[in-house]
Amino acid sequence: MGILIGLERVSQEWPGKRVLVDQTIGINEGNRIGIVGRNGDGKSTLLELIAHTLEPDDGTITYRNNITVGMIGQQDHLCDDDTVCQAVVGDTPEYVWASDPTVRSIIEELLVDIDWQGLVGELSGGQRRRADLARVLVGNWDVLLMDEPTNHLDLHAIRWLAEHLKRRWQPGQGALLLVTHDRWFLDEVCEHMWEVHDGVIEPFEGGFSAYIQQRVERQRVAAVMEERRQNMLRKELNWLAHGAKARTSKPKFRIDAAMELIANDPPLRNPVELKRMAVGRLGKQVIEMHGVSAGYGDNEVVRDIEWLIGPGDRYGILGENGAGKTTLLKVMTGALAPLRGQVKIGASVKFGMLSQQLEGLAEHDGWRVSELLGTYKRYLMVEGKPQSPEQLLERLGFERREFPTFIKDLSGGQRRRLAILCVLMEEPNVLVLDEPGNDLDTDMLAVLEDLLDTWPGTLLIVSHDRYLMERVTDDQYALIDGRVRHVPGGVDEYLDLLDAMPKSKVQVEGKGKPSTSSSLEQPASPSDAAATDAPKLTNAERRTLKKRFDAVSRKLEKLSSRPQELRDELLTLDATDYQALLDKQAEIAAAEQELEDLETEWLELSERLGE
Repeated sequence: MGILIGLERVSQEWPGKRVLVDQTIGINEGNRIGIVGRNGDGKSTLLELIAHTLEPDDGTITYRNNITVGMIGQQDHLCDDDTVCQAVVGDTPEYVWASDPTVRSIIEELLVDIDWQGLVGELSGGQRRRADLARVLVGNWDVLLMDEPTNHLDLHAIRWLAEHLKRRWQPGQGALLLVTHDRWFLDEVCEHMWEVHDGVIEPFEGGFSAYIQQRVERQRVAAVMEERRQNMLRKELNWLAHGAKARTSKPKFRIDAAMELIANDPPLRNPVELKRMAVGRLGKQVIEMHGVSAGYGDNEVVRDIEWLIGPGDRYGILGENGAGKTTLLKVMTGALAPLRGQVKIGASVKFGMLSQQLEGLAEHDGWRVSELLGTYKRYLMVEGKPQSPEQLLERLGFERREFPTFIKDLSGGQRRRLAILCVLMEEPNVLVLDEPGNDLDTDMLAVLEDLLDTWPGTLLIVSHDRYLMERVTDDQYALIDGRVRHVPGGVDEYLDLLDAMPKSKVQVEGKGKPSTSSSLEQPASPSDAAATDAPKLTNAERRTLKKRFDAVSRKLEKLSSRPQELRDELLTLDATDYQALLDKQAEIAAAEQELEDLETEWLELSERLGE
């Protein structure tokens, strides 16, 4: 396995901050590297240095002879006067790219709704992003650098991109460096992690989950060393104060580490207690929708919706781009009147809204952060303790020195964190979040998740970050063909539903845009379909199915604790033994997959037996 790119003693400094200090590291053939770190710590800068679009202040970055490097940054460099065809495939003859199945699949997935001969300057921001991503993916690169590639992609496109990147090169060939806040994507695609922090690049083996495990273990070891140091200092100070009689046996101590909490795996939140508190704040009625259809003019975006949302419900809303999720939120909150049907909102409901565009902050751009904080109550109860707006903002990653900053001068991630705080400080009892994870790094996403875990109220969230979605909500609903349906299996079930539907087709024609056709008609629910299509079982068939059902039930009960047992074993391994960690992680994944397969089979058998 040869080295493709080498960084030797590289340093880079921006005004007021050194992001890299004397770093030496290499990128080898076959590497699939995820880059993580806090906002502003230098992840994007590192990619730009590797791509040679930025020269380092010190050190050298060396390419192996004749390698090609492709990059997609957070900002595109497409020409507004080019057609989409020119921007994506350039001067490549049509018969060449049109005959390549890989290129056709990229166009089909990313550009199905875009005029192939339309001008780039006429595209929306999300369409430009997808066109730029397609431009990079159709190229033949030895090394691919990607900065937030999942931005503006829906869940189906994100899964497609993960599969594309996993099979793009043969094992041991090519290299991928990826910056993203999407933790599921990191786990799915990457086999190594680089953490950029405090001017250094710290490598970890394995995907995002293995990286978190190793980081926690390093923190535990550091805590042990610090406690030993503190005990030694106390012992020496005691000796100095009281003389030789204080030189007794070595003091006994141990670490009451957070690892015990992880080993015991307590629930992330107490749903019964949160619902009890929510009922106290909300009453029994929150949102009721009966026969609701809504849209704009003659265009119905959502239709015939029957949905009851109660106090303490935590629901995630899934759907492709353009499916109508934002329209649905507007109808549910009373911001948009339905075309038909009735929406009932409880008298005690107080909505807290976070939009993608953060309109609430725009009117305060000329204010300083501290001035905005001064408009809210001095204290808010969080996790049973009073906390000031300043303390909460520090918890969300701000530093005290940043409080005098004008809101207009904040970065995208800082603005979103401030907007989230403002919504929480208004003390709503129904929280509606539209893509709250945009612009947040992985550490800030974890802080946001912790805040939402203890929030007592009804939560409605729209997000393409499946990790965040499944982490903070208890149930997911999919908006498909204008209708809402429950997906008990979460994001995986939703994606399977999309795959089972007639797939949009792209025929690349001579001169014109790729033509599309799609149909998303589905039965209202799996049980309805089963009731109409499933033939009646004979007694012999029922006995066979019942026998299998009982066997699967017994096996489920036997294996239900196996993943947790393996996680406990993982905590006992040496944190420096990367291969053992990876092997154990593979065992955990296999056990979880076996359990998931059994649960799926159990549900299918249960439906067929009518149990």
